[in-house]
Amino acid sequence: MVDLFLDFMLGPMRGIGDFYFEYQSIFNTVVVGAAVIKIFQREKKSQETAG
Repeated sequence: MVDLFLDFMLGPMRGIGDFYFEYQSIFNTVVVGAAVIKIFQREKKSQETAG
């Protein structure tokens, strides 16, 4: 019964969620890696302008 409600409320997002949960570790690694790169680029830029 809960599965029926989820299908009705989420619709096509249910399939996208299944895909995300299957490859969650890969997606999380990419997101964390992008954030770390952005932080290091920001620090490098601030050091270039300060020094």
